[in-house]
Formats: sequence, C-alpha cells, structure tokens
Amino acid sequence: MELHISDEKTKELLSEVVVELLKTKKNLLYDVIIEALEDVGLANAIAEGRKNDFVSEDEIFSILDGNAK
Repeated sequence: MELHISDEKTKELLSEVVVELLKTKKNLLYDVIIEALEDVGLANAIAEGRKNDFVSEDEIFSILDGNAK
C-alpha cells in the first residue's frame, strides 16, 4: 500500500508542523537565534581583527605568563 500526498497537502501539513513547533518550542527557537547572532558577532570580530597588525606568538605567551612588556 502506497501513500500519496499532494504538494498542496504537504505544504499545509508542513506549515502546521512549523507553527506547532514555534508554539511549543519557543525557548529552543530563541536559543538557536541567539547562537546564530553570537556566531555572526564572532565572525565580525574576527574579520575586524584581521584588519589590524598581528601580534607575535611570543608576545601573547609573554602576556599570558605575566611578563607583559
């Protein structure tokens, strides 16, 4: 026995599922959006940092070891 569903019925069912998920899983959706915004912010910070002069590895380790110049 095969099940056939029209494209219109498929769209309708999918819409219902999405709406139900949005109603019942608001926190999950919120977390996903926040995570995406944080990723965009990090990507922008990395891109901004690449415009400036690079710091040597030795200087970074010196600062981490408490021997800042």
